[in-house]
Amino acid sequence: MSGVRAGLRAFASDNYAGVHPDVWAAMVDADRDHAVSYGADPVTELLQERVRETFGPEAFGVPVFTGTAANVLALQAMVPPWGSVVASSVAHVRHDEGGAPERIGRFPVITVDVPDGRLTPEALAPLLHRDGAVHASQPAVVELAQSTELGTVYTPEQVRAVTDAAHAAGLSVHMDGARLSNAAAALGVPLRAFTTDAGVDVLSYGGTKNGGMGAEMVVVLRPEAVAAAALIGPSDLPGGDPTSARERAEKALAYLRKSSMQLASKHRYLAAQLLALLTDDLGVALAGRANLMARTLAEGAERMAGVQVVQPVEANAVFAALDPAAADLLRGDFPFYDWDPAAGVVRWMTSWDTTEQDVAAFLAALDRALTTARPHHGAQPDA
Repeated sequence: MSGVRAGLRAFASDNYAGVHPDVWAAMVDADRDHAVSYGADPVTELLQERVRETFGPEAFGVPVFTGTAANVLALQAMVPPWGSVVASSVAHVRHDEGGAPERIGRFPVITVDVPDGRLTPEALAPLLHRDGAVHASQPAVVELAQSTELGTVYTPEQVRAVTDAAHAAGLSVHMDGARLSNAAAALGVPLRAFTTDAGVDVLSYGGTKNGGMGAEMVVVLRPEAVAAAALIGPSDLPGGDPTSARERAEKALAYLRKSSMQLASKHRYLAAQLLALLTDDLGVALAGRANLMARTLAEGAERMAGVQVVQPVEANAVFAALDPAAADLLRGDFPFYDWDPAAGVVRWMTSWDTTEQDVAAFLAALDRALTTARPHHGAQPDA
């Protein structure tokens, strides 16, 4: 992998992209005078209104700095001390959180193999029972990624099938939405269509990969799914009312966020970014651009001999198999990651700021790399 360099355009990750001008403008607008710290500011209040408008009247948002924090904090709030999380075998929480679920969240992640990253009721069935045996952790939460780690997208009906199966077995459902807006753009539906309306209980909303700067958010859609709320006593609540599920969940997340070192003092700058992305569907529009560029890239690459796209291109990720020698040559011009080195599969990611010119330049470099790496089959040597 190449490091930072002038003029760098990369297809390694949408984290490489910069901050969208409207998000910068929102932070500049928030940068006025003094404001109450730790989330008691007008920008955060507006964000909570937008969260309710977007996801439903019971929803509330908990901004944090990183996607790892959003996932672990959400699951930590949902999983009882004896519980475990059931996820896809390629799940980010299993492979790419540096052990934070176990180290910080203190819950195990149990995985199931699925060919395209999408969990199904049939695949989950063997894991969705609670037999009460003290020798095993008890499954408590099903984790979905939308879009998935393989770039595929769940339809609202597919999400509903999983949430119905999970709820029938007494489990709740978390959605890792690092690329939630990419899924909405791919499906052409509102964010709530495959979250709140499809039975998801808690989600992580990603801003950093989609034009933000270190801004993510836990969004609680069904407060009853926050298991940690059961530990909140009447004295912790406004007026001492122990019956409000939402107030108990809000307090539980507040305590967990602070103890997890994710409570921003200058909270308004996180809130401003997330508010900008949720306003007028800016985040969905930016993600739609990235999705379009991924499809353009995949269509161009598939026309070249020696490239095979191995997963459906539904969001902003392209998984392709090609000669490792060609991949190494191509990386000299455009950074990207290997996905499965043994199979020669790489991952190309597009971003909100990927242009047609970027894709054209990448395809030209890919063609050169394939040509250079291809064995010469010209004249044979003399006998």
